[in-house]
Amino acid sequence: MKITVLTLFPEMYDGFLNSSIVSRIISNDLLEVKVVDIRDYALDKHRHVDDTPYGGGPGMLMKVDVLHRALLDNKQDDSYVLLTSPRQKPLQQEDLQRFSKMNDLIIVCGHYEGIDQRFETYIDERVSIGDYILTGGEMASLVLIDGIARLLEEGISSESLNEESYNDGLLEYPQYTRPPVYDGQSVPEVLQNGNHAEIRRYNLKMSLKETLKYRPELLENRNLTKEEEKLLQEIRCEEEI
Repeated sequence: MKITVLTLFPEMYDGFLNSSIVSRIISNDLLEVKVVDIRDYALDKHRHVDDTPYGGGPGMLMKVDVLHRALLDNKQDDSYVLLTSPRQKPLQQEDLQRFSKMNDLIIVCGHYEGIDQRFETYIDERVSIGDYILTGGEMASLVLIDGIARLLEEGISSESLNEESYNDGLLEYPQYTRPPVYDGQSVPEVLQNGNHAEIRRYNLKMSLKETLKYRPELLENRNLTKEEEKLLQEIRCEEEI
């Protein structure tokens, strides 16, 4: 898979792309990431990429002609173009799964007050990482790259992916490692007894409990199994919910 990022700040990607799991995935040729400086496509000697908006208003807008040249120079026949924008529902895990199956992805990082509206005719989809405003789309693009890279085949073990929050619509259950007791806090006994059936049931119960506590809306449209219904009833009785 190839991801091309169009940005005004290419230096922001150096450390990220050479660190941690993303670096390993790139070195194993599972992912290619190309970072493109949008300023290289400005034609004037000062490399202007923005201008004042027609009709007045605060801030500056990124110029459609500069952005379009940058896009055309990096776009392939099978490219899917994303524009970072707050004008979209927040990113979901299923979006990352969908993007990870694409061969060629282009992420255009918005900046300043926004972009010339006409550029949106050249994109396939907007993407937002949350209902808040950042100084630019670079952080959103890093989130996208990280979230997509770890879903690529052989990027991370399938066992790890299957156990993660949101993968099956629930938050992940709490986990522990050695020492068994620290600062008066003990690892739950059920996780130490080696009974895999009890451990599986306990982890499912804790996953449901975490979801009920922190993201109850995730349970509203979930088709609960009989076991999940029983466990939720136990949780509500214990918590007096």
